[in-house]
Amino acid sequence: MTAPTYELAIKDVRERVAASRSSFTAGMTLLPRARREAMYALYAFCREVDDIADDGATLESRREELQQWRLRIRALFRRDEASDTITQALVPAIHKFALAEEDFQAIIDGMAMDAGVPICAPTLAMLDLYCDRVASAVGRASMRIFGDVSTNGMNVAHHLGRALQLTNILRDLAEDAARGRLYLPEEYLSKHSVTTRSPDSVLREPELRYVCRDLATIAREHFTQADAAMRRCKSSRIRPARLMRAYYGAIFDKLVEEDWYNPFVRVTLSRWQKVWLVLRYIW
Repeated sequence: MTAPTYELAIKDVRERVAASRSSFTAGMTLLPRARREAMYALYAFCREVDDIADDGATLESRREELQQWRLRIRALFRRDEASDTITQALVPAIHKFALAEEDFQAIIDGMAMDAGVPICAPTLAMLDLYCDRVASAVGRASMRIFGDVSTNGMNVAHHLGRALQLTNILRDLAEDAARGRLYLPEEYLSKHSVTTRSPDSVLREPELRYVCRDLATIAREHFTQADAAMRRCKSSRIRPARLMRAYYGAIFDKLVEEDWYNPFVRVTLSRWQKVWLVLRYIW
C-alpha cells in the first residue's frame, strides 16, 4: 500500500481534530506550526484507537484492530514505515521531537483495557495504571512535542495526565455507566459500604458522593503536584499544558462544588468561560 503524502496526511488529521470539537484544540493553537501539526497527529492517533475501544463491533474485532495498530506503530518507529494518514503525519514528529514508541504502545494498552470486559470497580493500583496508559502516556508524548523532556516536564505529564483523567472519570459517571463501566475504585466503594457493583445502581447510591470525594482528593493532589512541576518548567514551552490544567481545574472545581448531587447531569463550562481561559493563556 502506498502511503499518502504528508500534505494529505496533515490535512486529514487537522480535519479530524476540528471535527472532534475537543477542548484540547485550543491548546494546540498556542504552538508553532511544526509542534502544532505533531499534536494534530498525536491527537488523531489517540482518537482513532479510542474509537476502536469504544465503538468496535465485537470484542474480537476491537482486539484485532488494536493489535493492527500495535504493528503499525512498531513499523513506524522501527522502519519509518507509514501506511495511512495518521502514521504518515507522525513521521516528521518522531524525528523532530524524539517521540518514544513505548508511549504509543502504552496508549494502545490503555485502550485495550477499555476494549475488553468493561472495567468495573478497579483496584486503586489498576486505576492508576489505567490513568498512566490513557492519559499520562499522552502527556509524555505531548511534553516531548512541547520541547520539555526534563524531569520536571515528565512530572507534569505524570501528574497532570492523572489529574485530567480522574476529572474525566468524576464527570462522566453516567456516560461510563451506560457502557457498563465503573472506574470508581473498589477500595472506596467498600470503605463507604456500597454493596452493589452495577454501574447504574452505584450512581443512585446515597454514599456515591463520599466515594467521589475520596477520588477527588487523589485528583487534587495530582493537580497540586502538576502545578509545582509546571512552575519549574519554562513557561513558554508548556502553555498548552497550563491551559488544559486551567480548563480541567475549572471543571473539577464545579464537580466538587456540586458534590455529585446528580451524577446524571454532566458538568460543563459555559462558552464564555472557555473563551476567557483561552484568552488568559494565549500570551
